[in-house]
Amino acid sequence: MTSTASHQPILDRPFVLDLFAGPGGLDVAAHALDIPTLGIEWDRSACLTRYAAGLDTLHADVSAVRREAFESLPPEINMLAGGPPCQTYSVAGHGTGRKALDEVEKYIDRLLAGEPDEKIDEELKVLPDPRTAMVLEPLRYAIQATKSPNRERRPYDVIVLEQVPTVAPLWRHYAKVLKETGLPDGTKYNVVVGVLDTETYGVPQTRSRAVLIARREGLGEPSLPGATHQAYEPKKWNRRTEQALSPAHQPTLDEDTAPEPDTQAASDAELKHWRSMGDVLTDPAGTRPGRDTPFLVRSNYGSSGVSGRRGVRSDRQPAFTVTGRISRFVVFQHLDENVVYEGARFSMNEAGLLQSFPPGYPWSGTAQAQQVGNAVPPLFGAHLLSAALALPSPGEDLLVEPWTPATEERRAKLRSHGCGASDACTARCPESQDQAPPRAIPHPRKNDESKKASVK
Repeated sequence: MTSTASHQPILDRPFVLDLFAGPGGLDVAAHALDIPTLGIEWDRSACLTRYAAGLDTLHADVSAVRREAFESLPPEINMLAGGPPCQTYSVAGHGTGRKALDEVEKYIDRLLAGEPDEKIDEELKVLPDPRTAMVLEPLRYAIQATKSPNRERRPYDVIVLEQVPTVAPLWRHYAKVLKETGLPDGTKYNVVVGVLDTETYGVPQTRSRAVLIARREGLGEPSLPGATHQAYEPKKWNRRTEQALSPAHQPTLDEDTAPEPDTQAASDAELKHWRSMGDVLTDPAGTRPGRDTPFLVRSNYGSSGVSGRRGVRSDRQPAFTVTGRISRFVVFQHLDENVVYEGARFSMNEAGLLQSFPPGYPWSGTAQAQQVGNAVPPLFGAHLLSAALALPSPGEDLLVEPWTPATEERRAKLRSHGCGASDACTARCPESQDQAPPRAIPHPRKNDESKKASVK
C-alpha cells in the first residue's frame, strides 16, 4: 500500500521527538521539510556531529530520559520517530535479537496490558544483549506520553519507525496491537508496515529497511511512501566498465555481473532511473572536488548477506549498503585499458553523500564511518515523514545544497542544553564505558579441518 494522499497535512504544527537520533539523518530530513525536531542520542561523537550541524539534541540514554526526565521534554511534541539499534537484529551481526523476537513480542503485549515498568525492566536484564530491548522503547514512550501531566496526557499523533528488515515481524506485531488492543489508556492507531528499498526513493545506495507508520485514530489511514525511482536489480545489470580492467588486476565480481537488462516493466515506466554513485560523486560540491570516473568499488563486508563474498560495483551502479565499514571499501581507478590502481577510499563527505546527506555535512568526533553507516538516509527519511504527515513527495534535489554548519556560539548553546555545559560533557551525560557494546557472543568454533578447507 503506497501513498495516494491528496496532500492535506494531518498536523498543523508537527514536532518530532527522534529517539536513537544518531548523527542526524532523520533530523536533516525534517529540517528540509521545515519540521522542528529534538533528538536523543547517547554516543558522544554523534552528538558532536549534531551540535556542529545545529540540531537540537539531548546527550542521554533514551531509556533514562523516559524513566527520569520525560516531563522535561517539550509538551508540544506530537510525533515520535526512531530507529532503535540494529546490531543484534542485523544479518551482519550475531543475531541475538533475531533469536529473541518471540520473547520481545511477549513484552510488547505485557506493556500494553499495563504491567509495571520496574518489573519488565528487571526481567529485560537477562537478555544476552541489552540492545535487543531498545526496540521496545518507542512503544514505552508512546505509553508514557499518555501518562504525562506535562502533556495533559495527550498521546502522540504520529509514530514513524525504521529498522533492518529482520525486525519487520516485530513492526507487524506493533501494528496489530496498536490497532486492535491500543495503548493502556485506550488510544488506538491506524498502522501500515512494509519493507522498502532506499534506491527507490532516490538514495544512491541499495539498502532495505522495515518501516512502520502509525496515525492516531481520527487522523486517517496512513500509507507507505510511493516509490519515485526504479528498483535496482543486480541480476539485470551488465557492468560495462569491466572490460577496462586488465585480467591481472580485475577483482572477483559478484552476482551483479549479468546479461543486459530486460525492457523495463510497464509499471516502472513513469519512475526515474535509480541514482548511481557517479551521479552524486562526480561533480564538485562546495569545497569537495569531484571524483574521477570510471571507478569500481569492492565492499569490505561482503555481498547479499554472504560475509565471504566481496561484491564489486562500478560508479554507474548504486553503492552497496553503507555501513560503519564504508571507509574500508576499496576504490579502483583505471587510467587506460591496461592499468588499474587503488585510488583514494571514500572520504566521510563522500560516504555521507552516498547516504544522501547534503555536501559538507560536519562529521565530527571519532568513529565517523560508524556514524555515517548508522544514520537514516535523509532523503529516505524525508519520504517517510512526508507520507506520515500527508505531505507532497519530496524531490531528489531536496538535499543537494551544501549544509551550513552551526556557528561556534550556536554549538555552545546546543551543547549547554544537550550536555549541561557549553564545552564539555557533564555528570548527566552517559559514561563512555557505558557506551561500549557488550562483548560479542562468539560464533560456534569450526574445527581445524573446516577452517583449512574454507581458506581460499
